Amino acid sequence: MLLAVAASGHLTRLLPLKLPLPIAQILLGAMIAWSSSHSVSLQPDLFFLLFLPPLLFLDGWRIPKSDLFRDKWGILALAFGLVIFTVLGLGYLIHALIPALPLPIAFALAAVLSPTDPVAVSSITQGIPIPKRVMRILEGESLLNDASGLVCFRFAVAAALSGTFSALDAGLSLLWVTVLGIGMGAGVTWLISATQRYLSRHFGEVNGSPILINLITPFGAYLAAEHVGGSGILAAVSAGITMSYVELSGRALATTRVQRAAVWETIQFTLNGIMFVLLGEQLPAIFRRAASTVETAGHLSSWWLLVYALAILLALIVLRYLWVWFTWRCGLILGKRLCRTVPALRHRLVAVMSLAGVRGAVTLAGVLTLPIEAAEGIPLPGRDLAIFLSATTILLSLLVANFGLPCLLRSLALPEETQENREIDFARFEAAQKAIAAIEEARRSISENNAEISELYTNAAVRVIANYKPRIESQGVMGSVAAEKLREADQAEIALRLAALRAERETIFHLARLGDISDETSRKLVRQIDLQEARYR
Repeated sequence: MLLAVAASGHLTRLLPLKLPLPIAQILLGAMIAWSSSHSVSLQPDLFFLLFLPPLLFLDGWRIPKSDLFRDKWGILALAFGLVIFTVLGLGYLIHALIPALPLPIAFALAAVLSPTDPVAVSSITQGIPIPKRVMRILEGESLLNDASGLVCFRFAVAAALSGTFSALDAGLSLLWVTVLGIGMGAGVTWLISATQRYLSRHFGEVNGSPILINLITPFGAYLAAEHVGGSGILAAVSAGITMSYVELSGRALATTRVQRAAVWETIQFTLNGIMFVLLGEQLPAIFRRAASTVETAGHLSSWWLLVYALAILLALIVLRYLWVWFTWRCGLILGKRLCRTVPALRHRLVAVMSLAGVRGAVTLAGVLTLPIEAAEGIPLPGRDLAIFLSATTILLSLLVANFGLPCLLRSLALPEETQENREIDFARFEAAQKAIAAIEEARRSISENNAEISELYTNAAVRVIANYKPRIESQGVMGSVAAEKLREADQAEIALRLAALRAERETIFHLARLGDISDETSRKLVRQIDLQEARYR
């Protein structure tokens, strides 16, 4: 599987037809299953524990909190309201299409298909110019809706097994697992960070220890929440959001942050890839059982299964479109009454949000938790059919989003992200002022203690301050042509510095190959150059 993940990136570049990375990884997983006698028995509980906590933790950590809280009501409406709307609408539709499928099983299938997959959303939209605000809403929704979807799924399965259902119990349970999951995630992260800070301050820390603790944190939050009956998924998200605020204290060393970023990038790429390879590895066995699912549906031709999957996907897109349109309209009406500015309703953006709600491996893992037997040892009716329809819908949603989103976004006028530029200019100005003051203070302190090197430090301070002067001088014309010229000058300087760093690195490698310098010296110097290049990139 690791080899397949490593090969998938090259495969997407070699093939003439541009395939999204998740689709390539699913195909490679299917090839592994078809060509090998070995197979992986996907255990949903283990899958949720190993894959979801670190990925959701990282997404919660990195998502901009200002955007998340600005659009909180829209995100909550999608993460909870849309899930319930989808379960009701799609559940009745599936039962109407396939009467042989009991209504509780139809609701269970609708529930497990209702949440979007955060890994699939980020993977399929990579490289597609989606407006940032739309992307943030999609990310926020996918981080939260797993809990609501899985709670609905659990109650649908309970209804299928017992024949009873209570809407009040379901609502209270959803509220309980949400509050408890968010609280446990935040509490565990704060406790771990406070303990680590205390131990580091009093006893020091071993190299690599902060990174290892950071990697363990999402698993601790997930397990703690599951142990007390909360949502481990929301606990992992909450832990990541809390970690972003803990990080603002700036107590982590610069080298720790650099190394940690590299470790997390590797883990994210690896786990994302293995999830889709694992999904592909399950498909051959699922398709082999398709013959029995045809009989369950009451048809003779296997093509009817594809018709059902297409109908389910179309229903998911339509239900999502209707809900997004409805909530947007409500936002416009409410915004007018409260005298707030709300973006005008644009049907193409609504369609983008509808297609971008892709499903992923979380859906498959959820549907595999359907019990094999119902009461008194009777096989659960429609289990294999539900698994097949889930797997097929995942594939179709990925394909439709991959080829449909670029068409919808083509020639779409995207608003210029001026706010980000203003924030960058403001932060650079404030930081430059503090930096110049710190340089002057350090020079004055050193000069007073050692008069002999006063002139040396004065000249050095002048040279260092010269790097910060352009930021100060541009403040008076922030956002004007001068500020834009400053950014262009920065880009030009970065290009020249990168060229110089490449030449430095090649020279050091050449000297090491000739034996003029040792391997240890070359590694030390190349690391310094790599860190500078990472900064400029």
